[in-house]
Amino acid sequence: MKDTKINQLKYCLYARKSSESDERQTMSIDSQLKEMLTLAEREKLNIVETKRESHSAKASGARPVFVEILREIREEKYNAILTWAPDRLSRNAGDLGSLVDLMDQGKLLKIQTYSQSFTNSPNEKFLLMILCSQAKLENDNRGVNVKRGLKAKCQMGIRPGVAPLGYLNIINNNRISEVIPDPERDWVVKAMFKRVAEKGHSGRTIQKWLKEIGFRTKNDKLLALSKIYSTLKNPLYYGEFQYGDDWYKGIHEPLVTKQLWDKVQQQLQTPPKNWHKNKFPFKTLCICGSCGGGVTAEERYKKLKYGGGSNKHIYYHCARSVDYECDEPYITEADLIKQLLAHINAGNVKINKTKIAKKLKADIERFHKLRSEVLHQEYLSGNLGEIENSAVKSNDDEMQTNYLKHVLKTGSADDRQEALGMIRTKFTWVHKRSATLSCGRIPLRKESMSYTQLKES
Repeated sequence: MKDTKINQLKYCLYARKSSESDERQTMSIDSQLKEMLTLAEREKLNIVETKRESHSAKASGARPVFVEILREIREEKYNAILTWAPDRLSRNAGDLGSLVDLMDQGKLLKIQTYSQSFTNSPNEKFLLMILCSQAKLENDNRGVNVKRGLKAKCQMGIRPGVAPLGYLNIINNNRISEVIPDPERDWVVKAMFKRVAEKGHSGRTIQKWLKEIGFRTKNDKLLALSKIYSTLKNPLYYGEFQYGDDWYKGIHEPLVTKQLWDKVQQQLQTPPKNWHKNKFPFKTLCICGSCGGGVTAEERYKKLKYGGGSNKHIYYHCARSVDYECDEPYITEADLIKQLLAHINAGNVKINKTKIAKKLKADIERFHKLRSEVLHQEYLSGNLGEIENSAVKSNDDEMQTNYLKHVLKTGSADDRQEALGMIRTKFTWVHKRSATLSCGRIPLRKESMSYTQLKES
C-alpha cells in the first residue's frame, strides 16, 4: 500500500532564492537543486517538473513561477512539491493560505523538504503553518532591524545609499563607512554652484559647459538636465541631508557653503507660468524648419520716447525644445501678418471656404453693420439687408478673401487664430537677413539660409 501511494505522487521540484546577491543567500539555486535531486534519487521520488526563480517571497502573489505552480496543481499536472525548506515556498500569509487550501481540496497531497514532509493531516498542516509563519516573522524583524540600522547610520551623520555626484562611498564589510569627495569630479560640482550663483547660469547653460569640458559621470555618461537641477538643489552639498521625514547633520566634507547654496536656490526659483494667459495665433501653426521643434511667442513692451507710454510687440521664435542651440532669429507678429496678407492679395492662399462661409455668416448675423473692407461694395450698393437674411455662398471668393484680411488686420488673438485655421496653403518662413514667407516647401537644411515652416491646419 505504501509503495502504491508513493507511485501516485507526482512532484514539482521548486528551487528559489530572493533577488539578493548569491553570497547573501543560505543556499544558491544550483545547490538546492543538487541536494534535492540527491534526495529524490534516494527516496525514489517521481519528479515530473523542475522550476526555479529568483524572487522575494515577502509579498503574496508576486512570484510568477510560484503562481504558475499553484495553477498547475489545480490542473492536476502534479500533486506534490519537493523543495529545500518551507520558507522557500512562502514567507507571507497569502501564499501559505493558497498551499493549505490546495491540501484541503485534496489537490496537493504532500510537501517534501530536505528534513521534513507535510501531508493533509491536521498536525502536519499546523506545523507547516508555524514554520512558514516563523519565516514571515524573520522577514518582519529583518525589516525593523534594517530601518533601525539605517536610522542609526543617519544619526552618525552618514547618509545611506549611493553617494551623489562629487562624492564617493567608502565600503567596509559590505557597508558604507564613509562618504568622501571625489577628487575627479568634486571641483566640477563646486564650479556648477558658483556659475549659477555668481553668473546666473541656467541649467541648460551648465549642461552646455559640461559638454564643452567633456565631463562624464562615474558611469561614463553625460549629465542629464534633470540631474543637474537635482544636484543644485541637494542640501547634502553644504552638509545636511534628509532621510524620511527627518533632517540630519552629515559628517562628510561639504563642497559648498550654506550661503552659496541658498543663493543658488534663489537663482533657480522661477515664477509660476500661466500657459493659457496669452494666445498667439501663429504658435499652433508653426514648426521650426531648422530643428523641427515647436515655435513659441512672447510679448515685449517698448517705452515711448515721449508721453511715458509703451507699445506692445509680439515676437515669434523657435522654442528650442529639440535643439537648444537653434539659431533661428525672431520675427514680429506684425511682420508675419503683413507677409501673409501679401500672399493673400497675390492669390497664393487656398482658403477653407466652408469654414470661412460659416464664420462670415455668423458675424453678419451678430453685427448689423460691418465697416469697410468686408462688405464695402455690398454696403454702398444697398445689398446689406439681403445678405444678412440669406446664407453666405461658399463660392463668394472676393467676400471671403476680404473678410480674412479684415480679421488678420483688426481681429483679436482668438479671431486671428480661428482665421489661420481656415488657410490650407503651406508656407515656408525663410530667414536670411530679414524674415520672409514664401509658398511651397524648401529642403530641411541649406547652408545659405535657415527657415521655419508653417504647417497646414
